[in-house]
Amino acid sequence: MRHERIWRWWIAGGLAAIAGYSLLPADTLPASLTYNVIGLASALAIVWAVRLHRPPRAAMWYWFAAGQVMSVLGDLTFEYYDDVLHQQPYPSVADVFYIASYPMLIVGLLLLVRQGRGRGGPAGLIDAAIVATGLGLAFWVFVLHPIAAGSAASELERIISTTYPAVDVLLLAILARLFTDSGTRTPSTRLLGLAAALLLAADTTFSLVTLYNDGDGGHVVDGPFLLSYVLWAAAALHPSMAVSEPGRPPAGGAVVRLARLGAFGACALVAPAMLFLPVVGGNAVDRQTVAFGAIVLFLLVMARMAGYMGAVQRHSGELERLALRDDLTGLGNRRLCVRALEAALDSGRPEMVLLGLSNFKTVNDELGHPVGDQILVELAARAVAAAGPDAVVSRMSGDEFAVLLPHPSAADAALVALRLAGALREPIRAGGHELLVTGAIGLADGAGAAGAAEVVRRAGVAKSAARQSGDPATRWTPALDERATEHARLGAEMRAGLDAGQFRVVYQPIVRLPEGRIRGVEALVRWDNPGRGTVSPDSFIPVAEQNGLIVELGAWIMRTACRRLADWRAALGDGAPEVVSVNVSARQLARPGFAETVAASLAATGLPASCLVVEVTETAVFEGGQAITALHELRALGVRVALDDFGTGHSSLGLLQTVPVDTLKVDKSFVDRITDAGRHAVIAEALIQISAGLGLDAVAEGVESAAQADALYRLGYRLLQGYYFGHPVADPDFDLIRARAMPYRMGTSR
Repeated sequence: MRHERIWRWWIAGGLAAIAGYSLLPADTLPASLTYNVIGLASALAIVWAVRLHRPPRAAMWYWFAAGQVMSVLGDLTFEYYDDVLHQQPYPSVADVFYIASYPMLIVGLLLLVRQGRGRGGPAGLIDAAIVATGLGLAFWVFVLHPIAAGSAASELERIISTTYPAVDVLLLAILARLFTDSGTRTPSTRLLGLAAALLLAADTTFSLVTLYNDGDGGHVVDGPFLLSYVLWAAAALHPSMAVSEPGRPPAGGAVVRLARLGAFGACALVAPAMLFLPVVGGNAVDRQTVAFGAIVLFLLVMARMAGYMGAVQRHSGELERLALRDDLTGLGNRRLCVRALEAALDSGRPEMVLLGLSNFKTVNDELGHPVGDQILVELAARAVAAAGPDAVVSRMSGDEFAVLLPHPSAADAALVALRLAGALREPIRAGGHELLVTGAIGLADGAGAAGAAEVVRRAGVAKSAARQSGDPATRWTPALDERATEHARLGAEMRAGLDAGQFRVVYQPIVRLPEGRIRGVEALVRWDNPGRGTVSPDSFIPVAEQNGLIVELGAWIMRTACRRLADWRAALGDGAPEVVSVNVSARQLARPGFAETVAASLAATGLPASCLVVEVTETAVFEGGQAITALHELRALGVRVALDDFGTGHSSLGLLQTVPVDTLKVDKSFVDRITDAGRHAVIAEALIQISAGLGLDAVAEGVESAAQADALYRLGYRLLQGYYFGHPVADPDFDLIRARAMPYRMGTSR
């Protein structure tokens, strides 16, 4: 923090010293000593600052210090002539030191400009040339040419007199480059530029005073010279002098700020404006110089505009590329796909293959977006490999990819879909995980399509149909549109039916043998539609899953079932079912806060959590993630979990290691042929043994006859459910159900 204030202290002290110098009588020993002390102290401060801040490019600062020392030596030599020898020779050895200081300062400034090389590019050089040419013309007319044309006692005096403004012109050009290059802008470089500008101003003032007033300038220019000394050192003392990489300007150097544009315009107008001056109009050399400068300025401005237009075109092309590309995968985006599809429709019958990932949001939620991004990049590469060289592969949305085949056959599209399905079967390594991503594929062609949007819609409909059916890929047909329309109509009627109370809950008993107790009831939903009659759950449940109504419908079923069992417990006591089972969909489980919804239903109805069983299918929890989390939260509440349709999924036994299960519900497909000798009986027997070994309850579903019940009982099943014991009804006859179990209580069979 102390180092950051040193440069401020230095400037404050320098200004105080300059103010004190201005109060001293001119051409006196105290004034001379003060002047030289300020100059020498500035040079020493630069050297000390290099030691203090240790910049990566110290040579630049040593050149500045050397230039300051040479200037001080010039001052001391001049004072020796004036105060000791009482002479004021011109030129003298003092001029040697003065002139020698300029190359050193210029070398340092060139190193500074070189430090920002490449940031402004050719545009920065042209900007500097415009400024230097415009100001250089004025410098020539009012300073350089009058000195060169004036009378001098000797040729050496003429040369020396011309050298000072000549090096000032070079200094002017470097300053123009410095101030037009935003790549070198730091507080330190701004102070350097200001110091060099003050030196240029002081030199110019001194030249004009000696030229037009026939004097040496006296105290008139001492202030700017001394302030220049102070600012050179202040630039070195500022902490930013150690910055090795100043801020970069906008790419391409094409941005022209309003102030800079005004400066360029003013410099370009210098040449024609000077022709109106009498001192220029009456001098042939000045007119020729101004004319030449005007030509140079015109060419420089044209070059700058050409560069600017070229940069605009490049940026326009880059913006168009960005507008048509996906940043993450490098594939085309939806806009590019639609554009290519429109072109293909004009010349042929394109095919589109649309791949949509399943439950990809779970990956992002559970493993983080970086892992999800790696998966998308890998899938993009696989899609490109599967598509072939002539296809256009695009990322249509977050988890959706499209392959456009401009001139294919249906067989080509089917082959691409087959390759994509194969690519999904290969695990993906991302973030230290080996993941298997699933998805659905839809195919559509452009036959009879009104436009690109229609083809994309068809592919989307086919993809949705593939996801619902479980097939790897589905081709669009008009029948799919009819089904989609029917689903939309059915969804709208469901919304109205839910509001109108058209849904009802029925209950199917689950019997415990041999006691004949009503172990529980499974709550099932029915829809009595005024126009359609009783609508099968197989028809409206998939639609509710698709449009999201299953969440609201499921919450209503949960509340209704809990309230009904609470009423039975209050009315029937021990004769009431022990538990009520409620089916829960994958969409409900995937929704955050599901456990809180269940807890609210239990609290509202007063039903103990142990009396509620949540039934989930293997497919609902196969993807893991939020669904498994929700089941663990339910178990923490005391709610039991049943795995429905057990044995029909892809990895039923594997799920028992991750899903908190209390009950296995053996699928009806294993019960239908349980009385026949064969694999179904073997599988059913194996499943009851697995349940017993894991300490789980096993419920055999779909029992429709006494023979099936007997066979299951002999295999060890004690919990049975099916039409044999009772159909799903709103008010089950529990006495009749117990009567059906009477033979098992008596130890007999039918």
